[in-house]
Amino acid sequence: MRTECITNEFGFESLGKRKVVGGFDGGKITSDAGGLLLRETEARLGILKRLAGCFTDHRRRDRIEHGVFSLVAQRVAGIALGYEDVVDHDELRHDPLLAILCGNADITGQNRKRKRDAGVALAGKSTLNRLELRAEKAGAGEKYKKIEADAAKMDELMIDIFLESFAKAPDEIVLDLDATDDPIHGNQEGRFYHGYYQGYCYLPLYIFCGEHLLCARLRTSDIDASAGTEEETERIVNRIRARWPEVRIVLRADSGFCREPIMDWCERSGIDYVFGLARNSRLTGMIAGEMETARRRFEETREASREFAELTYRTHKSWTRERRVVGKAEYLEKGENPRFLVTSIAATEIGAARLYEQTYCARGDMENRIKEQQLWLFADRTSCGMMRANQIRLYFSSFAYILMHAVRRLALAGTGYERAQCGTIRLRLFKIGALVRVSVRRIKISFSQSYPYANAFKQVLENIRKIPLPAF
Repeated sequence: MRTECITNEFGFESLGKRKVVGGFDGGKITSDAGGLLLRETEARLGILKRLAGCFTDHRRRDRIEHGVFSLVAQRVAGIALGYEDVVDHDELRHDPLLAILCGNADITGQNRKRKRDAGVALAGKSTLNRLELRAEKAGAGEKYKKIEADAAKMDELMIDIFLESFAKAPDEIVLDLDATDDPIHGNQEGRFYHGYYQGYCYLPLYIFCGEHLLCARLRTSDIDASAGTEEETERIVNRIRARWPEVRIVLRADSGFCREPIMDWCERSGIDYVFGLARNSRLTGMIAGEMETARRRFEETREASREFAELTYRTHKSWTRERRVVGKAEYLEKGENPRFLVTSIAATEIGAARLYEQTYCARGDMENRIKEQQLWLFADRTSCGMMRANQIRLYFSSFAYILMHAVRRLALAGTGYERAQCGTIRLRLFKIGALVRVSVRRIKISFSQSYPYANAFKQVLENIRKIPLPAF
């Protein structure tokens, strides 16, 4: 009797006298069982549900199986779990765990309308991309892409989630502003060369408050880094003050945002600011005495030395008034390292050294948040031809970050992961192998017995379950 080849198996190096073979035939097994933590968080905060409310679906109800919530949840949860592109979902649509995250009761896909879709619970790439590749104004007359996104509603939702995270109004909040490069690798709309980054890129604007993301605006790179800052900041400040009229607001940014229009707007609006200020010969001359003192101390101790100076400064043309400037005269092994910042905060409130070292330098943490979103949540995966489609992708990445941050903020305290970045949270708590069994009465998820972080996972789940479910 001739031996039949098993074409769905593949071999590895033998172990002793035994062959080692494998195959993708394990059945309903998921590698993302820990994603249920996202579902538990979503059940209490409704982030994805409200995000889905920012889309208008013009499709005929009798001809669709995947509603907007299912599509949005599938896309955002996919990003949070590490799947950056819609192409990945041609295989992920078979994953029963992802179907649970999307609220799909038919997680095995056995009740699909068309026979060819049987066994596939979720949408594939050609359906998912209708969220992104929409017309400027979708409508019932559009042939394929009939799901319309409302960017203004998504912008408002980011701020609302931030406001809801506080039990009571804070006395003060600091809004950090920054721009970064988002490389372009093709003939995309809005393609410009940026000299500083030495490449073709977009120049998105980010606004954070601590770890809370409030704005992610995709922009072309043929502009100043501060372009549009006043409009975005005013929009955010107005919504915050509508909820917290007495809160003190401070803007913080590097020298790329030190421009007369934004400083003048802050001063007229009762908002304080701390901006980096690019050095020039006038400024360095004004701290020459402090620099000499720092140099002498360095030569005596051979350790980095710094002095701070209080200055009153006004540019020859661009500024309309004199402003408080703090100069840092620092001497290092490599030589002089002068730095400056401009602020509306009075010297009687915060001294020069504290303002620079504690208030201004703290803005560096925002850069970590941007890197976190780009490295782990694919904020720079903007390869669509149209800018509006890439902005939708940036929104999906942003809300994946907001959902992940909600898990970190609400559930990771006391677990050893409370300061973990999204990549670590995903690797340690989401990437768990599990077998999914479906019966009439329940869905049983059997986690891997060799999962090494089971105790931490149980603690995170317990922390989430302490948060009451909403009344609706």
